[in-house]
Amino acid sequence: MKKVLLCLIIFYIILGTTIVYGAADNIVQNTETNMVGEISKMKDKTQQELDDYVERYGSESYGLTAFILKKVQIYSIPFCFLGVALSAIYQYVIGIRKLDTRDKGFYSLVGFVTIFVICQVLPLVFAIVVKGWRG
Repeated sequence: MKKVLLCLIIFYIILGTTIVYGAADNIVQNTETNMVGEISKMKDKTQQELDDYVERYGSESYGLTAFILKKVQIYSIPFCFLGVALSAIYQYVIGIRKLDTRDKGFYSLVGFVTIFVICQVLPLVFAIVVKGWRG
């Protein structure tokens, strides 16, 4: 119980300092007018990136699929890293005394690693199939 509590306290301290520094930077740098400008810049950048994928793949549906797969690939990294960390805590910290919890941690660890590998390889497979075999 002490190890779990210690891990949670460390996690909250790291998360809290990150949020405080991030919030302080955003408050200082962004006023209301700058935020509207930033949002429109982000929208334009995303639209330009989507247009590049559509041009690269030659079809709107293939371009949109490649764009979505690229975003899934990028955002799966922190999600799966957190999942692996929590699974390791279940397996190695809590699972020392409870065997069913250790098994749950192991199976979720395998699941998160599998999801991570699939999310990282799927855009490559899609590009090879569409660009190579489509003709």
